[in-house]
Formats: sequence, structure tokens, C-alpha cells
Amino acid sequence: MTISFKTAANLTDHAWCMGAGIRDGLRTAQFYISDMSNADGAAAQTKRQSTFLSRMVAGWARFMDRAMTKGGNLSIALLLPKWRDLPSPFSPGRIDQVAKAISQNDLLEIPLFNAYFFRACKNILARWSKPPYLVLEHRIDAARRNLASMPTTTNKLDFLARTLLALVETAPIARHGPLKPGHHVLDAGDPNVAVLTTACLALLLAEEGGVLKGISEDEFFEIVAALMAPRLKPMQDAVMARDVEKLARELDGIRTLY
Repeated sequence: MTISFKTAANLTDHAWCMGAGIRDGLRTAQFYISDMSNADGAAAQTKRQSTFLSRMVAGWARFMDRAMTKGGNLSIALLLPKWRDLPSPFSPGRIDQVAKAISQNDLLEIPLFNAYFFRACKNILARWSKPPYLVLEHRIDAARRNLASMPTTTNKLDFLARTLLALVETAPIARHGPLKPGHHVLDAGDPNVAVLTTACLALLLAEEGGVLKGISEDEFFEIVAALMAPRLKPMQDAVMARDVEKLARELDGIRTLY
């Protein structure tokens, strides 16, 4: 059921925010449960002696983590099988679809804007850091609603710069795990800037046939991290200054190097 008239659209926004908040509450609970599952040091590279209480807490947390994961998977399979059919960041033409989805109000399907950036954040964090990590969907939806209230633009760089600014300000990446070896780009200031810039660049570069050139997702993220690292500081300064034009120039500079 899609609602398009003004009053109901506002009610739909409230419904989506409430639904995303409930899902984020469960994600947050599972994040801390996953974190406690290593209270006894079972996942540490060097084994350490743990107390009875630590082993009890870790065992309970591992059980609850598995139960919540299986329960979530079962609920999705029974109630909404298409929930995890999230968009690939490398589909040509996706940038226009994401732009149009900013004003999408559909009660039965996750808006494409939310789906793309939620998937992209989790995908990128999985490559750069170890679990657990926490991405909050209701913050992505807040950015979507902020963008919906702004004038539209047909310039792709301007659109991505505005989108990047809106997303970084709502900060959907609340927590990330320890960094994987050789991936220090998340340490250079706000991790939201690095991850969301990469997500925006995936949209931009897919328009120019990044996949058709034979570049895999892993190779893409490695290349973008290397190109983005020296530009993160000026990009974070542009975010602080809310300078959309400077953000657009930085994105264009990375595209040119790529």
C-alpha cells in the first residue's frame, strides 16, 4: 500500500520511523549481546584465564546471540521474504533510482534509499572491521526525510554531496569493531565520513562501468580507501562547514583519480 497524499505521507513517515526504531532497538540489544559473548576471551588470539562469572556471561550471550539471529532469520523468511533483497552498490543507473526513492513512502517495502545505504554501510564495515558493528536504520531514514524537504537537483555530484552531508550529520554508524589489518581509514576521524563517502562513490563510479571493467567489490573498496585517505581531512572539514560545493569537488577529484 503506497500513500502519496500529504497528510498520510507524514503519518507514513512516523510509521516508518517507529518501525525502524524498533528494529534498531533489537539490533542494539544484539550488538551488546555479541560484545559480551567474548567476555571469557574465547575469540582472542591468545587464550587467557577467565573467571566463572565471565564464562557464564559469555556462554549466555553466545546462546542469546544465536537465538536472536535464528529468530530474526525465521521471522523475515515467514513474514517478509524480500526484506534482504537489498540493492547492489554496483548496479548501473542505481544513482537515479536512489535519488527518486528519497520521497518514496511505502508501508510494505523498505525505501530503496534506506536499503541501499544500510546495505552499503554493513558491507563496507564487514570489509574494514571485525564484528560486532551497529548501523542504525532510523538515522538513515532521518537523512532521507531531510533530503526530501530540500529542492531537487539533476547534478549527480551535487546530489551525492548533499546526500553525504545529510547522512554524516545523522551518523548511522554508531559502533564498529576492531579494525582489520591494513584498514586504518576508519581511524581518520569520523568513520561515517569514510564509509558513507565510499557508498556514494560506488553509486557514482557504477555509472561509469566500474563492474564492466572487471573490478570486484573487494578490489573496489581497497582502491577507494587508498584514493580517499588523503582527502578525508578536507572532506570532514567540508562536512563541519556544511560546504556542499567543496564536498562535490572532493568526490569529483576521487572519481578523476579512479
